[in-house]
Amino acid sequence: MVKRSAGSASRTGVRAPVGTFHVLVVHGANLNLLGEREPEIYGRTTLADIDRGLVALGRELGIDVETFQSNHEGEIVDRLHQARGQIDSLLINPGSYTHTSVAIRDAILAIRVPTIEIHMSNVYRREPFRHRSTIADISAGRLMGFGAESYELALRAARGVVKAARADRH
Repeated sequence: MVKRSAGSASRTGVRAPVGTFHVLVVHGANLNLLGEREPEIYGRTTLADIDRGLVALGRELGIDVETFQSNHEGEIVDRLHQARGQIDSLLINPGSYTHTSVAIRDAILAIRVPTIEIHMSNVYRREPFRHRSTIADISAGRLMGFGAESYELALRAARGVVKAARADRH
């Protein structure tokens, strides 16, 4: 499990807000192996590189970014439950759970925030079983096929989605 925060470095998990809203980025199964696993598909960028880039971009955009990775479905569900009422948007790459996890889908529905689904590869250029997503229909949007940059594009999109949702409320 990897946890990182955009706020000041803290070993206690306390987050020092840096922006006007908070985005949780969840990385699912096997994404801890980025940079090593199937580099012909996922590239050489590591998960730590992606997280550092998201934190830096978040600071630039005025977004408090927190990241979380787990290979365990229940830990992902637990983290989503903990995020209820604490985040403005969710960016999630469920990894292989994309195609199978009703539990993650239900947890996303429970937190009731704009969600963007991310994939580094274009799933429609891969095996047919990867074409199905249990969260596509409940996501504000999906970004895929741009490698590690998919995450940064999704963070920029989340900023727009949250601003639009806030404008609708006022």
